[in-house]
Amino acid sequence: MYQTLLTELQEGTFVITINRPDKLNALNKDVIEELGKALDEVYNNADIKSAIITGAGEKGFVAGADISEFTSLDSKGGEALAKKGQDNVFDKAENCPKPIVAAVNGFALGGGCELAMSCHFRIAAENAKFGQPEVNLGLIPGYGGTQRMTQLIGKGKTMELMMTGDMIGAEEAKSLGLVNHVVPQAELMAKTKEILQKIQSKAPIAIAKVISCVNDAAKADKDGFANEIARFGECFDTEDMREGTTAFLEKRKAAFSGK
Repeated sequence: MYQTLLTELQEGTFVITINRPDKLNALNKDVIEELGKALDEVYNNADIKSAIITGAGEKGFVAGADISEFTSLDSKGGEALAKKGQDNVFDKAENCPKPIVAAVNGFALGGGCELAMSCHFRIAAENAKFGQPEVNLGLIPGYGGTQRMTQLIGKGKTMELMMTGDMIGAEEAKSLGLVNHVVPQAELMAKTKEILQKIQSKAPIAIAKVISCVNDAAKADKDGFANEIARFGECFDTEDMREGTTAFLEKRKAAFSGK
């Protein structure tokens, strides 16, 4: 079905693997196009409860964009490229009502770092490396990197990393808050799936509202508090809220239906 991706659905978790290991899984037009379609599948397929984005092989998550596609573009072409990517992939991932986690198995540079940051959180293998080296090409990040990295690690460190183009390792990324966990490469997928299985046992409507509210906070949305109040209220009309509170009072495990 996909030329540049491998997809697999296991126990409700949809694993999307960017499969161009000879190019360190670099993003080109085809990958962006197909990632957009794979994300549509996550949105629309009721059997998919959560998703993982990762890269094929052990060296690269996504080691940037395919630079050869840039050489013929002018300002309008560059802007269109960035907008298409943000609309079809990066914003779509960030705003997905189902949890999407990046399992970063190697280099996450440029558009790869931006792809990881557009996921709801990140788990890294010990050999993972992160960076936004666009200034080396006379460019800046165009897939939301300047905004999301600042939200995740703060202004000062983002300024330094983006102006120097330096890479950081997995442990430093964790200490900065860019990744949540660092594990040996052999345990990366198991750890990511384990966390998602735990999330999948919770109420799906509540999870979707958590994503929306936390995204509001990350963007310093002036209506963030009001939106949280409204969404909190909306939960009271769900069967899951009745089930969750009843199960708590009856001292049993809740069985959520997503309604």
